[in-house]
Amino acid sequence: MAFDPGVPLREYVAGERGRLRKSEQSVADLVMENPEFVVGSTMAAVAEAAGVSEPTVMRFSTNLGFDGFQQFKLALAQSVALGRPATVSAIGADEPVSLVATKMFDHTIASLDRARHYIDSDRLEQAVNAILAAPAMLLAGLGASGLIASDAEQKGVLFGIPATAPPDPHQQFMAVAMAPAGSVLVAISNTGRTKALLDIVRQGKDHGLVVIGITGDDDNTLAKLVDIPIVVKTFEDTDMVTPTVSRIAGLVVIDVLATAVSLRRGADHAKRLSRMKDELAVFRGTKRV
Repeated sequence: MAFDPGVPLREYVAGERGRLRKSEQSVADLVMENPEFVVGSTMAAVAEAAGVSEPTVMRFSTNLGFDGFQQFKLALAQSVALGRPATVSAIGADEPVSLVATKMFDHTIASLDRARHYIDSDRLEQAVNAILAAPAMLLAGLGASGLIASDAEQKGVLFGIPATAPPDPHQQFMAVAMAPAGSVLVAISNTGRTKALLDIVRQGKDHGLVVIGITGDDDNTLAKLVDIPIVVKTFEDTDMVTPTVSRIAGLVVIDVLATAVSLRRGADHAKRLSRMKDELAVFRGTKRV
């Protein structure tokens, strides 16, 4: 079995623990409880701390898909450097705000790194090409996903084509029905199961639009329905809060698409953008004529 670098290592170890031998499980427990110690220790020290032999530590590493203990330790060091992923439910009501802040930042950083590793660059390329070929772009999303759509609408000048993100699902439905042939619809839903959004996507496909989906899972309804699914995997705790991390990751994906499309529009587009930014600075009062 090979380790998938898109999966945080400690999450991977926890998931694989059940299939390991009992002695190897002791090593897994040590990794989960004190990863910093394992990163800074020799194989002999890890074996002693776990109460097992050195060959057991080596076998633990290879059974998880690594060439040996040193390769496992390097991957663990990278995981530790990103901080400990913490769900909101792991934050106690009596914890100081400083610790809440640390856990939230660690959770967000780890989630963004997971999204970065999992995202399919070929699908991003397909999405960029679809937008470049389209006369207009429509964006649809409800709730937190609607905020991502609004952000993309604000970046319409980068995309270089009319971009609209109606806030109301009825408006989204009507905009899709009236869109010019060959337009792109970007549908955004972390769960990929929102009925109103799925109906809008079906409307778009019926009208010949190219549909790009930004969602949290490759196996949900939205991902299966769209032409180009962009899967953004994060760690979420929707029982406690609105999925902020998926929203941040979705905003990054929009930035990627907008930047890539803008760069491929060529020199003339870049000049117009530069002129617009200068004029906007004058409009804001941050630059004199």
